[in-house]
Amino acid sequence: MSDKKASNQMWGGRFASGPAAIMEAINASIGFDKKLHAQDIRGSIAHSQMLAETGIITEQDQEKIAHGLNTILKEIEDGKFEFSSRLEDIHMNVEARLAELIGPAAGRLHTARSRNDQVAVDFRLWVKDEFHRVAVALKGLIEVFLVRAEEHAATVMPGFTHMQTAQPVTFGHHCMAYVEMFSRDLSRVRDAIERMDESPLGAAALAGTGFPIDRFRTAKALGFREPTRNSLDSVSDRDFALEFLSIASICATHLSRLAEEIVIWSTPQFGFVRLSDSFSTGSSIMPQKKNPDAAELVRAKTGRVNGHLIGLLTVMKGLPLAYSKDMQEDKEAVFDAAETLDLMLAAMTGMMGDMTINDAAMKKAAGSGYSTATDLADWLVRTLGLPFREAHHVTGRAVALAESKKVGLEKLALEDLQSIHSGITADIFSVLSVQNSVKSRTSFGGTAPAEVRRQIRYWKKRIAKA
Repeated sequence: MSDKKASNQMWGGRFASGPAAIMEAINASIGFDKKLHAQDIRGSIAHSQMLAETGIITEQDQEKIAHGLNTILKEIEDGKFEFSSRLEDIHMNVEARLAELIGPAAGRLHTARSRNDQVAVDFRLWVKDEFHRVAVALKGLIEVFLVRAEEHAATVMPGFTHMQTAQPVTFGHHCMAYVEMFSRDLSRVRDAIERMDESPLGAAALAGTGFPIDRFRTAKALGFREPTRNSLDSVSDRDFALEFLSIASICATHLSRLAEEIVIWSTPQFGFVRLSDSFSTGSSIMPQKKNPDAAELVRAKTGRVNGHLIGLLTVMKGLPLAYSKDMQEDKEAVFDAAETLDLMLAAMTGMMGDMTINDAAMKKAAGSGYSTATDLADWLVRTLGLPFREAHHVTGRAVALAESKKVGLEKLALEDLQSIHSGITADIFSVLSVQNSVKSRTSFGGTAPAEVRRQIRYWKKRIAKA
């Protein structure tokens, strides 16, 4: 057997050419970090402008650099740019092409910076841009919920604990619960943008630079509030990426909970909602079925987003300061999580916007499971002055009696109720209907239609300013 053949067998398949092929494959990031091309070029133009303004390079060289970078940006956007894995990453691909376009002046661009601070600023810019996109999508989803809540502020449905009927609520109130959840997600996005709004450009490899650069100028040019204040930290942490993944995971979890409810509500056993054909599919064998595929996929994709968070936490957990090549693994997780979350938000906004609500099915289910039992207990406390524990006991006996008679609480005869407690009067029936139950829940944040409408007005004003 020849030495060459033995070598090919040792390295095998895709890496038959040996260590060089393996190193190129494991070291290259251009396959995914080309997503940063716009941010990379934007950062390089700002850096070159600062270099010229501080006299580190000439105005003529800066003009050549800026023109060349804008040419490359157009080439990439037009699909005419040839990316090379031999050049490792987006930074070296752009720099090599710049040298082809403008010659020696291209070599001056990298003065007073390193790929370490270059990738840090590129990635921050990308995550910041994505946060803004997520904020817009969240705002759109919240606005859809506000519309549905207003339409159904008085539509009665069962409220559940442990997936058992608990107390009547309104569908509008249920929708407003998700307004609260997604508004907190939006708040976390805004907070994260504020926290990461610092530019690492100029931190260089890890220790700063001896050139008289103006980091405040580049920070402002790139839309950051100010530059970062420690060069070591600037290039060595990815907590902004971790925070993006954390926020994405929490938001995805909220979306998944909603998706689960939609899956349940759309079953024939519940029949609370009907999804449009746009967000459901038929069965390949059972013609009567309408499957909530979009909701199921939203539910499933949450695991994907959560996995990316755990993955990057694991990458970062043992890294000493400052930069390590491990951090190249940060981008694919964030890119995929961002794309996944964007899709989840769009799908859920569409589903909630055009689903049909079955008011009658919700109302019928709202009265099941003796859902007004708590109202009976509250009436005993409020009207007869019973301690709540005694009222709870009396109510339990009333529920047992209703079960034995196979009727709802409101269908028990007054004599039946008085046999349990002699103080009960006909006034008790005023609280045993589901409509009266929800109307009585007037405490701040309660399910009474009037209170739901008040919260809708509040959130409309707040979201309009967001």
